Amino acid sequence: MEKAQLEVERENKGPFSIPVDSEHKATKLRIFSVAAPHMRAFHLSYISFFACFVSTFAAPPLIPVIRDNLNLTSTDIGNAGIAAVSGAVFARIMMGTLCDLFGPRVASATLMLLTTPAVYCSAMANSPASFIVVRFLIGFSIATFVSTQYWMSSMFSAPVVGTANGLTGGWGNLGGGATQIIMPYVFTIIHQIGATKFTAWRIAFFIPALFQTLSAYSVFFLGQDLPDGNFSRLEKSGDKHKDKFSKVLYQAITNYRGWILALTYGYCFGVELTVDNIIAQYFYDRFQVNLHTAGIIAASFGLANIFSRPLGGYISDVMAARFGMRGRLWTLFVFQILGGLFCVLLGRLGSLSASITVMLVFSVFVQASCGLTYGVVPFVSRRSLGMISGLIGGGGSAGAVLTQVIFFRGSRFKTETGITLMGIMIICCTLPILLLYFPQWGGLFWGPSSKGITEENYYMSEWTEEEQEKGYHRASLKFAENSKGERGKRVSSASAPSKGTAE
Repeated sequence: MEKAQLEVERENKGPFSIPVDSEHKATKLRIFSVAAPHMRAFHLSYISFFACFVSTFAAPPLIPVIRDNLNLTSTDIGNAGIAAVSGAVFARIMMGTLCDLFGPRVASATLMLLTTPAVYCSAMANSPASFIVVRFLIGFSIATFVSTQYWMSSMFSAPVVGTANGLTGGWGNLGGGATQIIMPYVFTIIHQIGATKFTAWRIAFFIPALFQTLSAYSVFFLGQDLPDGNFSRLEKSGDKHKDKFSKVLYQAITNYRGWILALTYGYCFGVELTVDNIIAQYFYDRFQVNLHTAGIIAASFGLANIFSRPLGGYISDVMAARFGMRGRLWTLFVFQILGGLFCVLLGRLGSLSASITVMLVFSVFVQASCGLTYGVVPFVSRRSLGMISGLIGGGGSAGAVLTQVIFFRGSRFKTETGITLMGIMIICCTLPILLLYFPQWGGLFWGPSSKGITEENYYMSEWTEEEQEKGYHRASLKFAENSKGERGKRVSSASAPSKGTAE
């Protein structure tokens, strides 16, 4: 049987070094391979996203030094944290649109190069206002998350897309934890060489700036948009339909599933961004640990992404194989509720060791929820995949902004009280998942529609009859055929499409 399976895989490889489906999307994930285009895109996507995360959160671990140099108040620090994630709200929505229209390679590299000067300019900040401005501009770079998820959804098939999205998103988010270790050590080395501490923190910002620059050029020159080539070439040859912005936008904003996931993602990824901004200072001020210790503790939260977010994506794929889309939704719901409960507990603890332990457990659930969310996202829409990914990613940044404005800006709440209230908000904003429903697969409490709606019916509804006559819908038909695994174990006994099989 294994021999027969190997023969089938060999037949499905075609010109690629990895088994593919009818869309030439990889059906397996080989992490230790760098073969083009699938696995090369995989590695480029998380490395570039990692670089952007390092740049965006390079300042928080050095806040105790920066605030003395620039005379920052607690309100200034809160505003800077809000600024760092607020720009990404709109940038992520736009990034989704750019991916739909121009491809993830060009969109990602362009944004990274446009935001890199702001990272260099961090070294020249000389007032609270200028510090807030540079953090705001740098924050646009984490919209590359959208291009990362779009890229993986374009390169990997349904059985492994959740794992691919989870790995690249999680390993990219590692930058938020790694920078908590990197920047204090870079600062210390520069300070020991002979620079004053108020000069050392400025020079330290050149490290993330250079890293981001090199990553941008790597994505542009080494990456490829789709398994069969780049957007520009495929559109010129007629192998890919060049879609209209208005059509893509309409399909995205009229799909209520995207809006619900945007809300819930605001309270898993949005919470993660918030914690990246506040956690080092929280342990430094509340438990009187030194700067390096606070950085290591804070780093452990972000570094959990090395396995937690990928774990969410993997669990999503495993549950889908057995229970279909309903398995993905149920796991997302349970994990995010548990994340909220542990967040509440974190804010209630007054012991350093207990707080660290609960923070680590909390990090696993909240980050796994991010991976679980993007296990669902690729199936919301085929035509507006980028826009939907951007909308939901923007929801994550919006959640971070709202959370920091409400709970961590100024002195309205103590930080521990804000963390507890943030946990309650997570639980409340997870409840709308109960309303998610795919007529071809079902929802949390309801099975598939009794009207016999199939995957073809669902994805074909995004195209008008005129567009179908011109053949623009063919990619959607292939996607519909390849997504039938979302029925779970019902796939073998499922009814045939009412309008014929996929082309």
